[in-house]
Amino acid sequence: MAVGLTALAAFIIAAFAAGSGLADGPRPDDVVQIRFGGDSRNTRVVVELTRSARARIEQGADPAELLLTLPGVDAGEGLSGPGAGLVRGYEMSSQAGGARLSLNLGRHAEVTRRFLLPPGDGVRVYRYVIDLAAPGAAPRDNPQAPPPPAARRREQPPAQRTIVIDAGHGGTDPGALGAEYQEREITLAAALELRRQLEATGRYRVVLTRSTDVLVPHARRVTIARDAGADLFISLHADSSGNAETRGASVYTLSDRGADRAARQALGSGPFGGLDLPAGDPAVRRVLLDLTQRATMNRSAVFANVLLNHVGHEAPLLARSHRDENFAVLLAPDVPAVLLEMGFITNAEDASRLGETGSRRRMMGAVVRAIDAYFRPETPGVTGAQP
Repeated sequence: MAVGLTALAAFIIAAFAAGSGLADGPRPDDVVQIRFGGDSRNTRVVVELTRSARARIEQGADPAELLLTLPGVDAGEGLSGPGAGLVRGYEMSSQAGGARLSLNLGRHAEVTRRFLLPPGDGVRVYRYVIDLAAPGAAPRDNPQAPPPPAARRREQPPAQRTIVIDAGHGGTDPGALGAEYQEREITLAAALELRRQLEATGRYRVVLTRSTDVLVPHARRVTIARDAGADLFISLHADSSGNAETRGASVYTLSDRGADRAARQALGSGPFGGLDLPAGDPAVRRVLLDLTQRATMNRSAVFANVLLNHVGHEAPLLARSHRDENFAVLLAPDVPAVLLEMGFITNAEDASRLGETGSRRRMMGAVVRAIDAYFRPETPGVTGAQP
């Protein structure tokens, strides 16, 4: 969903300027350090790792304890110490099959988001991020405090995520040409199937950039996503090669060159796709834009990895299957976006798979499962995109 630049800046200032803490200790094999930032309303926990990891969050035996399990991660000799904000203290220890982080909470808190950030932008480690928020409850150490208002309300169904599906090419632009199919036909059929499956779950609102064989300009596709308040943008394509043996799916995210291109447009004479930057110091405007872009690119990279993990079960993957490029449809500074090359239309096996209804249905099913995995929590009550 489009993120307000001022709100983003306020969150970062609140999270890391209002009581930031740093947990130091002996450097283990996989866990580098644990950082905290925030206040008694919102707290961010960052676990720095030397490797990628998945995580499971659950309530501890004590209601004030939150447990984060990292399968396959070595915590070495462990870490412990005081926290900050909503976290009184923590202990990271090794256990059979992985590592466990125990957070001792000072008051009722909920996990609002959690996600993995890969190395990048000068940072050499992976960062597993957990955002905690207090839902207006009194501190837990007040035994006379009434239960939080949320506990007395009937649970509401989760809000639908908005997914924008972009069928590449169309109309007078046929895209890549194969022996039997044109890319514009394959991408539209896949987009319609993906919409059908996503809507059938009841969890998503789906918007198509085109639902017929028409040509939609690249800038208009980006505008459609921003106007829809998209939580995720997926552009579907079919690749081509002069070598008929080349086959496999791949996923593109925005390159740094593309981010510079988007920034130049946003900082130019007018807003970029409805992105209105605050008036004032150009340096401040650029910082706010950079913050938004970097957060969006990180989320795009997380989804790209999840998508490849699921698509790889239904189709072969191209070597170096996660790539970055300066594609126009990926330029929105505040909408996580990927471009999925579903296979090579110039390869007989890939073209047959893309052109056959059942195979295409199975591949779009893998995309749906990837979207579910990206948004769906691993435990009840935990929300937010995650690896």
